[in-house]
Amino acid sequence: MSRYFRYKSRQELIAEVDRLGLDVRLSNDLSPLFRPIEIGGRTIGNRLAIQPMEGCDAEPDGSPGELTFRRYQRFGAGGAKLIWGEAAAVVPEGRANPRQLVIGPSTAGSLGRMLQETRKAHSQALGTTDDLLVGLQLTHSGRYSFARPILAQHDPVLAPRTMVDKATGRSADEKTPLISDDELDRLQDRYVEAAALAFRIGFDFVDIKQCHRYLLCELLSARTRPGKYGGPIENRTRFIGDLVARIRDENPGRIIATRLNLFDGLPYQKGPEDAGIPCPHERPVSSAWGTDPDDPSRPDLAEPLGLIGKLRDLGLGLLNVSIGNPYASPHLLRPFEYPPPDGYETPEHPLIGVDRHFRLAGEVQSAFPNLPVVGSGYSWLQAFAFEAGAANVEAGRVAFVGIGRGSLSQPDFGVRLLRGEPLDRKRICRTFSYCTALMRSKHNELGQFATGCPPFDKAVYGPIWDEARRPVE
Repeated sequence: MSRYFRYKSRQELIAEVDRLGLDVRLSNDLSPLFRPIEIGGRTIGNRLAIQPMEGCDAEPDGSPGELTFRRYQRFGAGGAKLIWGEAAAVVPEGRANPRQLVIGPSTAGSLGRMLQETRKAHSQALGTTDDLLVGLQLTHSGRYSFARPILAQHDPVLAPRTMVDKATGRSADEKTPLISDDELDRLQDRYVEAAALAFRIGFDFVDIKQCHRYLLCELLSARTRPGKYGGPIENRTRFIGDLVARIRDENPGRIIATRLNLFDGLPYQKGPEDAGIPCPHERPVSSAWGTDPDDPSRPDLAEPLGLIGKLRDLGLGLLNVSIGNPYASPHLLRPFEYPPPDGYETPEHPLIGVDRHFRLAGEVQSAFPNLPVVGSGYSWLQAFAFEAGAANVEAGRVAFVGIGRGSLSQPDFGVRLLRGEPLDRKRICRTFSYCTALMRSKHNELGQFATGCPPFDKAVYGPIWDEARRPVE
């Protein structure tokens, strides 16, 4: 049963928005979602986007698995004209889990087949792929790498949540070595090689992932890091600036994108009654990107806007914005009804989180009207997500409406909207966090992984969910 989402009509939802003093707009005119848009010399057919998500159903070598192919066939047939492919690690040790995609020479063929099947499914469902854009997200998980955490900086707040030795339960501390500047230089080479390979495979764009406190996001906040990649803002943005310039120079005319955190925010702690509460100010303060140093619960977009301007001038053609951290502040990233099992109860009404996403994306799109921005935070709105999306597109607050969790339960949302049909209410994501719980189940240590929706894609993921809930002997 929903705890917060109890709205049976647009009027009830608007009344709650007004009561909370928020700026979440709705429109029953969905036509803005079907307007074409130009990106990098390409005409994209609508404003609907599949968000990039971290998968965990690849083969052990990082090539797509059977369930990976199934997801992308469903995404391709679903009707969204921007399919933002999920995180693929540029080096195997940069994976967040043992079944995450890896992009390299050994996986190129299978990634190409996944891309071909995505486009084929789209062509069969909609008749053409001329106005479809499919990309791939290039990543390194940094402190969240499953084999060995790789830190860009020491962070006293995130350190207790960063396991250095899983066998002993020892967490990171000031003695845990940081990735060196030389290692980062070599990693940058891997990113450049991965981008060139993605374009050769046939992807329309590459995304350099800079969100959720993974490695490149952590570099942006590395104020205490010594050397050329830490300290002042020009050093903290050096890696990404040099990387985008190199990819642009070696792949002229190609679309370069980034998914960027606008606001890291503070991690949340378990309170005395196991309720999620903000870290009190007397606790060690995390060095957070896009965060007001005098009030860490508030965003400060001065540095993020400066970086976006720099990357735009270097050739950035597409921007996807996000906030928060899936491990330390998931309510910021994904407003939810129920938390995952390793999480906490939301400390705010989820509508406040939705409003935060919309406001911050709107500030960026207003500052850079010619840079297409993909907005996040829609899934919690359930059947009203696309009314909010249409209102935001019409108002110029975003160029694209990004759907993540909601695309796992109902990947054909785009086709339904294009046909003027309502969403299938029996498959609308309720943000009960089953997908996250499935990814993080204790059976993951045994190599049993899946990325999907157990309640609303039950034939496939129901048995996997039942197995994940079974006690490990």
